[in-house]
Amino acid sequence: MQVPFSRRSLLAASVAGAACLSTKNVFGESSPDDLQWHDVQDWGVEGRGFEDTKKYFDRLPAAAEGVVRDAVWNLSRHSAGMLVRFRTDATEIHADHAVTSANLAMPHMPATGVSGLDLYATDDEGNWRWVAVSRPTQQHMKVSLVSGLRPGMRDYAVYLPLYNGTESLKIGVAAGARFEPIAPRPDPPIVFYGTSITHGACASRPGMPHPAILGRRLNRPVINLGFSGNGKLEPEVGRFLVELDPCVYVLDCLPNMVADEVATRTGPMVHQLRSAHPDVPIVLVEDRTYADAWIRPSRQQRNESSRQAFRKAHQQLVDAGVDRLFYVDGEAMLASDRDDTTDGSHPSDLGFFHQADALEPVLRKAIGS
Repeated sequence: MQVPFSRRSLLAASVAGAACLSTKNVFGESSPDDLQWHDVQDWGVEGRGFEDTKKYFDRLPAAAEGVVRDAVWNLSRHSAGMLVRFRTDATEIHADHAVTSANLAMPHMPATGVSGLDLYATDDEGNWRWVAVSRPTQQHMKVSLVSGLRPGMRDYAVYLPLYNGTESLKIGVAAGARFEPIAPRPDPPIVFYGTSITHGACASRPGMPHPAILGRRLNRPVINLGFSGNGKLEPEVGRFLVELDPCVYVLDCLPNMVADEVATRTGPMVHQLRSAHPDVPIVLVEDRTYADAWIRPSRQQRNESSRQAFRKAHQQLVDAGVDRLFYVDGEAMLASDRDDTTDGSHPSDLGFFHQADALEPVLRKAIGS
């Protein structure tokens, strides 16, 4: 005998079914009661350049507030470039993650990149391979990042959000699984100072900007000091750059600067860094070519004028005897057809791979010099 459904009972059944599906998506194979949670602050997050921060996941120290411009300070609260590493034999990995802003996405960049967690693992040859990314829908989420993993002990890395701040992060594994925290590496990091592109726009996920790609390729810690719209070779930022102990500085600020600014600020920034770190190489990176520069003369002129000023400043530094300087031509930063941006300016994932390809040989030479 069939029991007729009223509209209300049918709706209730649908909601209950959706709730069951939601629970499975969130918790995967393990229930919350079966999990052991590990707070990443207990063993440390790689990519933090300063210990004396206002909040744990800030990129500049508390002393920078009121010294750098407000826009730079606010952007420094984003966790771009940070990652946490651990070793486990768990077949499922969970995250309890909270971000500081309810703005989880941008019109040209998905929530996975702006606010997501990006999980990598080492394969049998020790290479870092992508595993999973979270899909943020709210500020605080408890989610199963991945389930059904092949059994075995391996290293994992979780990249933190690019354009949102991280409030807290815990990693969860089943109670019977082995879990070993991996502390941040003590090796001198690659320090990137740049614009929205260095910051990570518009990667689809946090492991895809070129600083992250290069960190994996070169097996080096990375500190990402990209400030969207505000990478301007400012001495106030330089004051904190010199407090770091890098293996190389990468200065990639031209997309946020016009020719006059490039001419007046490049030399002083290099001298500021060189005075504090006489032996640390410095890589000067030209701006990428706008994808529409071929048909918009103003864009082409912007590229050409800033590059001319940058090349002149570089030559003046060389003539003054500043050594261990390396220079990257902007034409090499994106593909020749420029079909690797999201909006003509910011790289897509493909564009970030091309930028990493352009920078990798220069960085290898600089670090090895």
